[in-house]
Amino acid sequence: MKILITTDWYAPIVNGVVTSVLNLKRELEERGHDVRVLTLASERHSYQENNIYYLKSYDFGKIYPNARATICHRDELVEELIQWSPDVIHSQCEFMTFPYAVKISKKCHCPVVHTYHTVYEDYTHYFSPSKTVGRKVVAVWSKKLLDKVNAVIVPTAKVRNLLYEYQVEQQIEVIPTGIDLRKYSARITEEERARKKELLGIPKENKVLVNVGRLAKEKNLAEILEYLKKMDRKDITLLLVGDGPYREELERKTKEMELDGQVVFAGMIDPREVGSYYQLGDVFVSASNSETQGLTYLEALASGIPALCRKDECLDGVIKDGYNGFQYDSYEYFKMHLEYMLADEERRLVMAEQAMDDAVRFSTWEFGNRAEQLYRQVIGVQAAQDYTGYLLGWIHNMVIRRNS
Repeated sequence: MKILITTDWYAPIVNGVVTSVLNLKRELEERGHDVRVLTLASERHSYQENNIYYLKSYDFGKIYPNARATICHRDELVEELIQWSPDVIHSQCEFMTFPYAVKISKKCHCPVVHTYHTVYEDYTHYFSPSKTVGRKVVAVWSKKLLDKVNAVIVPTAKVRNLLYEYQVEQQIEVIPTGIDLRKYSARITEEERARKKELLGIPKENKVLVNVGRLAKEKNLAEILEYLKKMDRKDITLLLVGDGPYREELERKTKEMELDGQVVFAGMIDPREVGSYYQLGDVFVSASNSETQGLTYLEALASGIPALCRKDECLDGVIKDGYNGFQYDSYEYFKMHLEYMLADEERRLVMAEQAMDDAVRFSTWEFGNRAEQLYRQVIGVQAAQDYTGYLLGWIHNMVIRRNS
């Protein structure tokens, strides 16, 4: 198949959408498909590198970190993709590149599959003082946008149910975004672990709670700081790996709570090093309820780190209490589960092993396989609809001829 992926985000940016796109592209190409990507350039001119088509765009970072903006316009690269005539288009973002996906689809008469990555109602604080109004705007906008595609991919049942609430009528398929298990299965030595902890200023005898991801308000990391302060255990260090717009506020809260010596901000790291940073942790922690799936949870499990996460529908069947971690809904449960895992190293290691074994269900191979099956299905439906339309048109013309 000729498959076009459209996305506002692409490497070298590091986020969940980019990870998903890169994994999907690799899996599809390994199956022999011809895959091209349409994305935004970091410059004000369009260009092409191999099968990646970059559209000229403008810095929109004041609105959202690393964001770029473009206006849907006639572009030689888009015309080239229309001439290439993809069999299916897989759109990954709802904003800048989505209009191009729709335009190319209409020109080539091919179906569009769209992945709904983000629960936007968890981000309404960026544009609306009223959460109720913000949610209504998101619902209406999401339905209007998704009416333009043939099928929708969501990573969890949580997002599927949300789109049902928005009254989205398109076909919705739950296909968890896969992770490249090879990046996380390689183990670092105890010597390497000790060296990295020392470089970060983490006492070698301390237990480490690790969180990897963007430091944003909706990630609710302030809750973890509050719980750490409340527990008053000096033998625990919180390691935050990543950066984002909420970092300064988290650093301020850390000083305010007198947790300076217990919280380490590692900042942005080389993506190739992510697996080793997970392994610095004894337990992965997250207080976010804004995830559609939460790739970092899966990455932690694949790295052999049991997880302690705020209870969320997207974690159903992923974090299994007492098996590969725990879900909590209050400070009391957070404290109880954390102490249970940290009190017995042998027990924690059993949960770590079970976490690695269970993560196999979320491989990129399975992700690519299910996406490929959906592409074939929507292409078949489109072909049937085209044939039906042709047949009805032929019958209509025959009736007119006989009556004339």
